[in-house]
Amino acid sequence: MSAGLHVEAMGAGPPLVLLHGWAMHSGMWGSVAERLAGRFRVHAVDLPGHGYSAALAPWTLDGVVGAVAAAFAGDDEPLAVVGWSLGGVVALRWALAAPQRIGRLALVCTTPSFVARSGWPDAMAAATLAQFGDELRVAYRLTLLRFLSLQLRGGDDAKATLAAMRARIFARPDPEPGVLAAALAELAAIDLRAAAPQLRQPALVVAGERDTLAPAAAGAWLARAMPHARFAPIAGAAHAPHLSHPAAFAAALDDFLDDPPTPAPARAG
Repeated sequence: MSAGLHVEAMGAGPPLVLLHGWAMHSGMWGSVAERLAGRFRVHAVDLPGHGYSAALAPWTLDGVVGAVAAAFAGDDEPLAVVGWSLGGVVALRWALAAPQRIGRLALVCTTPSFVARSGWPDAMAAATLAQFGDELRVAYRLTLLRFLSLQLRGGDDAKATLAAMRARIFARPDPEPGVLAAALAELAAIDLRAAAPQLRQPALVVAGERDTLAPAAAGAWLARAMPHARFAPIAGAAHAPHLSHPAAFAAALDDFLDDPPTPAPARAG
């Protein structure tokens, strides 16, 4: 793996990459990684500047994509990539840059634009995203616990899940404040609506019906825009359906991953 990028591998079978969300780390996939390792060679990545991975200077989305791609440069076998939130955006950009490398995409609570723009109402106001970033920088641990509590509310055994996640989330180093700010700026700027039709890989878009950070309507739009995508809303879930509603999430992901493989898409000439 590339220097400075922490990747935990487990299981055996076709390669599958897990990319976590902003301000998190790969341990936050919970039981997802262990379950998938029964059928796949799972690679759980700590994105640059998160968890055990060294930060980039400067921290940019293209730099993150390059670092992740370099970590898997030694093998030409197409990858299945599961990306959550920021990790979903990284997966989208990676798939656009290297369509032959990414065999299929599962995008969890991912939107082509996190902030509202002209013609794009199903998103947060830029000021709301900035406020969340300010709160996280001032009181990282308290804000993250409050965020997790909100995401798990109403889920399957929410109290027990939150208790497990409290222990897991702070088991690795906190992201540097500069990384959080840079990543937030990238999320505020990203707009992949025009590029979405170019993503010809088989894709699954999983959305929480109560998600306010990446609204389900945005996920539905993304699934329609991608030529070979399906949409899987999770009733009652917010921004972390793999944690709050693991059974429904597993059913949607397994159904998608069990589909027969399709040839890798050709790069447009």
